[in-house]
Amino acid sequence: MDSVNILQIMEMIPHRYPMLMVDKVVDLVADESATGIKNVTANESYFQGHFPEGPVMPGVMIIESMAQTAAVLVVHTLGAGAKGKLVYFMSIDNSRFRKPVIPGDRMLVDVMKLRSRGPVWKFSGKARVSDEVVAEATFTAMIRD
Repeated sequence: MDSVNILQIMEMIPHRYPMLMVDKVVDLVADESATGIKNVTANESYFQGHFPEGPVMPGVMIIESMAQTAAVLVVHTLGAGAKGKLVYFMSIDNSRFRKPVIPGDRMLVDVMKLRSRGPVWKFSGKARVSDEVVAEATFTAMIRD
């Protein structure tokens, strides 16, 4: 199993701060699965307004971290020719948010490829903090130049 660090992630996908939602990807198995790591800090820009008195990571940002982890898996699977390609959401289904993610949490994002056909890939994702599932979703994305 492979892993990629933050510098390698930035070579693989075009996201940058403040929208880069994955710090490292581990347990990377081409065409199968990957686990992203997001170290959630109080410095995240969205905490200024969500919510100043009790910061909670927005659910859409958790789903975005799933998508970015999946994008790294896609690039790893397809090889160097896929580096820097954009991954666009086509659908997000069966999303569930079970527990708030707050500053100081280390979120592990497990994504598994369900299927792919051409540029369209479908994944299941689960986010965990301390081995407790905090969110899950099934999503479809299209890979484009």
